[in-house]
Amino acid sequence: MKIAVLGDGGWGTALAVLFHGNGHHVSVWCRRNEMAEIIIKNGENPHLPGVKLSPEICFLHDGEKVLSSAEMVILAVPSQYMRGTLKSFSGLLDPTALLVNVAKGIENNTLLRMEEVIQETLGPRPYAVLSGPSHAEESAREVPTAAAAAARDPEWAKKVQQAAMNRFFRVYTTDDVTGVETGGSLKNVMAIAAGIVDGMGLGDNTKAALITRGIAEMSRLGCALGGRRDTFAGLSGIGDMIVTCTSRHSRNRHVGEELGKGKSLDEIISSMNGSVAEGVRTALSASDLARKAGVETPVIEAVRKVLYENLSPREALWSLMTRSAKDERE
Repeated sequence: MKIAVLGDGGWGTALAVLFHGNGHHVSVWCRRNEMAEIIIKNGENPHLPGVKLSPEICFLHDGEKVLSSAEMVILAVPSQYMRGTLKSFSGLLDPTALLVNVAKGIENNTLLRMEEVIQETLGPRPYAVLSGPSHAEESAREVPTAAAAAARDPEWAKKVQQAAMNRFFRVYTTDDVTGVETGGSLKNVMAIAAGIVDGMGLGDNTKAALITRGIAEMSRLGCALGGRRDTFAGLSGIGDMIVTCTSRHSRNRHVGEELGKGKSLDEIISSMNGSVAEGVRTALSASDLARKAGVETPVIEAVRKVLYENLSPREALWSLMTRSAKDERE
């Protein structure tokens, strides 16, 4: 197939490597022409250092050339930029091309998942989402990985599965788009909380409690929004949660760790050289979404207050530990 990747970040680049290795013709849209020139000159992407890129993968700033004749379009821009990117390319996107979202976030203000943003921006399109515990730094180096491809039409999910799957990248299919997108988005907020635990120097008990209660919270909100409970026990739920909350590659966990050490959010973001931690903005959307749905989400609320309301990590911890007694099912 001819596959276009919109987004030259680490994950977009890793997927370009994956699809090229599977025999597809791959072009990647770079937001800045300077980045395309750097990648072509050096044979690697500074967002994915050490991974050598085949010269057969085209990195271009020209969106028209990237999207020309594309049968599948990988949407790999950060969630808060998805709407603007789609508007820019709306006239260039073949309405029959399968759009595959890999961004993990909920749009601020509208509180829409990426499927909903795309439908609102472009109208009905063939659509799937690819999500799961899959750091670019490992997938691009052929570290065995598993992910979920979700679509309302099972044929669209199978098309992604067939295009992406190989001996080191295994893909499972599901029709629960809502659950997969919600899980992938909320786990980033939980990863910030997990990073705070690490930054404060707390123990394994604390981290395990945070991850477990975070999964319960994520499932509660996700089901209220229309997702299935079993999805949150799968790759895009607990699987993605584990890897994002524990990995040295996780930008969201890194943000939390630095907060736990006492740094300000502005300091942390300015030191990340343009890398995006989706959970920072999604914390706002997730909190608003939970309030709208009438679902209690204490971990998400605590992360929001640390990020935006000057609540100290220690105060946030004790606010969670001293909540009224609950049944574990609550």
